[in-house]
Amino acid sequence: MTEATIPRDVLLVEDNPLDARLLQEYFAANDPSHHIHRVRDGESALSFLYHGVEYTNAPRPDVVLLDLHLPEMSGFEVLAAIKQHEHLRDIPVIVLTGSNNEDDIQRAYDLQANCYLEKPHDSEGFGKLMEAIEQFWLRSATLPKRG
Repeated sequence: MTEATIPRDVLLVEDNPLDARLLQEYFAANDPSHHIHRVRDGESALSFLYHGVEYTNAPRPDVVLLDLHLPEMSGFEVLAAIKQHEHLRDIPVIVLTGSNNEDDIQRAYDLQANCYLEKPHDSEGFGKLMEAIEQFWLRSATLPKRG
């Protein structure tokens, strides 16, 4: 970390423990000022965002990293709920998924995803992708004020 950064709250919606660990380890090693809040499924993501019983003190995330293939409620359903909610729709949602299916890509953008990224299949590629996300979304982009 060469420059001062604004600490960001990132909601990671990811059911794969290996992918979640790689992401959390990247941020712990490269910019521990960011707070990564992980949930494992779509229902928990919405509970976090809506301040449900187990998340009454959850912060409003600056960015959501969203896998599409989740148990119970799909990432598409989570994305639609976020973008339809008056107080959440301005939160950038980055789809970070293993699918490169054209229909999935189009559907995510139709639901107003801010970007769509395919997960690399190796830890080096994953690290480079996390660096790009961190540099653009958490350092360079001007994000909406927390409300």
